[in-house]
Amino acid sequence: MKPKLLITMGDCAGIGPEIIAKAWPKLFDYCQPVVIGDPAKLAKTIECVDPSTANLSAVEIGKISAAAGRAAYDWLCFAIDECLAGRADGIVTCPLHKEGLHAAGIEFPGHTEILAHRTGATSHAMLLHDDDLPLTVAHVTLHQSVRSAVPAITIDSVLEKIRLLHGIIPQLIGSPARIGVAALNPHASDGELFGNEEARIIAPAVEWAKIEGIDVIGPIASDAIFLPHNRAKFNGIAAMIHDHGHIAMKLLGGRRAVNVTAGLKIVRTSVAHGTAYDIAGQGIADDSSLIAAVKVAARLANRTPN
Repeated sequence: MKPKLLITMGDCAGIGPEIIAKAWPKLFDYCQPVVIGDPAKLAKTIECVDPSTANLSAVEIGKISAAAGRAAYDWLCFAIDECLAGRADGIVTCPLHKEGLHAAGIEFPGHTEILAHRTGATSHAMLLHDDDLPLTVAHVTLHQSVRSAVPAITIDSVLEKIRLLHGIIPQLIGSPARIGVAALNPHASDGELFGNEEARIIAPAVEWAKIEGIDVIGPIASDAIFLPHNRAKFNGIAAMIHDHGHIAMKLLGGRRAVNVTAGLKIVRTSVAHGTAYDIAGQGIADDSSLIAAVKVAARLANRTPN
């Protein structure tokens, strides 16, 4: 039986409703989809549940709204609880707007942090996965400034992401993990000329992972690890900061990229793009990332033990 996947609408002032409507007929190839969102934004033939009490009547397409932020949060929390209760097999999220969340008084920076908090995850990572490469990138630090991210890169945090990649890659692609670890500094610091995080933090984490039996090497300069001759050696890469992983994966795969949260008690994938307020409501949004996210979520749901 195909898994039951909950598709959260995200910020209803963005392109979430549009890509759901476009993708809807194709989603049945992979799952039993149910939308958690605003039925008024969708055709009556699309199964939609709205557990939020937020008043969305004044929400304008393409504009930040506290009501839309509150509804997006309510929809996500409901979907999480349904999965934790065993009434659904996974969640696929459409984009929310971080300013909308904050306008509603919700201080979480994004989906990943809400999911980790509500599921009680002690170890988690945001991944970008591309089936065609195939390659999965884990981010040691995520939604924070670069200034605050550097002190958060520790032996433990690097090792944690290596372990999470090691555990989830076989579920994603059906093969053992082969992991490369990216450097933080230019040229992997060139013998500590440009910092010492590689020798002091990243290399020791890699050595600990090897002792645990993980197939991993690094650190490798971030501007080199994604080049074809290096990339071919790996199906997983640990990147130290958000943009080191995101820029490379989006250039390589574009809309093929899927956001996956590793380390949760439940399955969650997401589109790898934002709310696109600038094109919302124009009928031109691309639904391919949502379809890819549903495909990966269905695979994980089928391979993850209950």
